[in-house]
Amino acid sequence: MSSVSPVTLYTTAWCPFCVRAKQLLDHKGSAYREISVDGQPELRQEMMQRSGQRTVPQIWVGEHHIGGCDELYALERAGRLDALLAEAS
Repeated sequence: MSSVSPVTLYTTAWCPFCVRAKQLLDHKGSAYREISVDGQPELRQEMMQRSGQRTVPQIWVGEHHIGGCDELYALERAGRLDALLAEAS
């Protein structure tokens, strides 16, 4: 198992979708690296360059860009999230 977190999330403190995404990952027991873009325009710019999106959360599992909270939950409903997390670990 890699010492690097398999999941990276760009978040803000006030975002309910960020909270929901982290709750799902916590429920799964998945380690994640959270990058808060609050008051950090350079980190928000980095997120936008990596994802092409302005909204949070932006989520990567390994090198695979998932998208936001809705996409993360869609993977869970489709039964594909566990395999993706295992592959990235």
